[in-house]
Order: sequence, then structure tokens, then C-alpha cells
Amino acid sequence: MSNGPGDQNIIFVFAEVQRLIRAYADKQASRHGITRAQWAVLAKVERAEGLKQSELAEQMELQPITLTRLIDKLCDNGWLERRSDDTDRRCKRLHLREAARPLLGKLAELRAELTATALAGLTPDDAQRLLRQMQIIKENLRGALQHHCQREETRREERYG
Repeated sequence: MSNGPGDQNIIFVFAEVQRLIRAYADKQASRHGITRAQWAVLAKVERAEGLKQSELAEQMELQPITLTRLIDKLCDNGWLERRSDDTDRRCKRLHLREAARPLLGKLAELRAELTATALAGLTPDDAQRLLRQMQIIKENLRGALQHHCQREETRREERYG
């Protein structure tokens, strides 16, 4: 890949796009009495109902206490419930309550609206190509991060035995 003038700005553009998506999602989600972070929790639980809180915290890269506060609020609003795990009484599993279903329908419409707004001016083929390219970038960065973590671990082992 070349190091042309556009290459130097791509990371900044990604960061700005992410910031704008979050700001727009925050404003739109608030119309439904929910925050973007709460929306993200509901969406993850919808995709994997029965998920452990600890698994969700890891997936969302949140500190457990931060996630606990989000879940508490969602439970208070009647959208989510914690259920005991049959095999581990210390563990709580997350399940949607029926009251969350209409909200999730509205949030799906909101997600479609947000996507359409963000991708306005792109053809469907361009949008698919962009998605594939971003997935490649994500995997490149994930691999680089894992490689870096492995190198750090090796250095620690060499240093401390």
C-alpha cells in the first residue's frame, strides 16, 4: 500500500466517522428513552439470549461494573431480566423481557435509518465493497494487536522467567 497523502488521513476519518455515528445514534436513541449504550446491550442480548453478564462485558469491552449499571437500568425499565444459571449459582444470564420487543423493533428501524443516512450517495455495490474492506481492516488490526500482545507476553516471560 502506498503512503500517499490520503493514507495519512484514513485513521482520522475512521475515528471521526465513528464519533459522528455515536453522536447521531445517541440523539436518535434518546427519542425512545434509551441511551446508545443501553441499545447496544439490548442488541447483543437479542442476538445471544442467555448470555452471561461476564461474557457480555468481554464482548462489549466494558468493565463489569459499567455493564452492571447499564443492565440495572434496563431491568428497572422492564426490558431485561437476569436469570440464575442452572449450573453455576454465582452466574447470571441475561434475557429479554417481552416489553423490550416493541422497543427493539423501533431500534431496528432507527438502525436502518442511521445506515441509510450514513451510506447516502453510495450504490449498494459500493456499500458492500466498503463493508468487505472495513472487515479486512478490522482483521488486520485485530491480528496486529494479538501479535503485539504475544510479543509483550514473551518479553515478560524472558524478563521475569
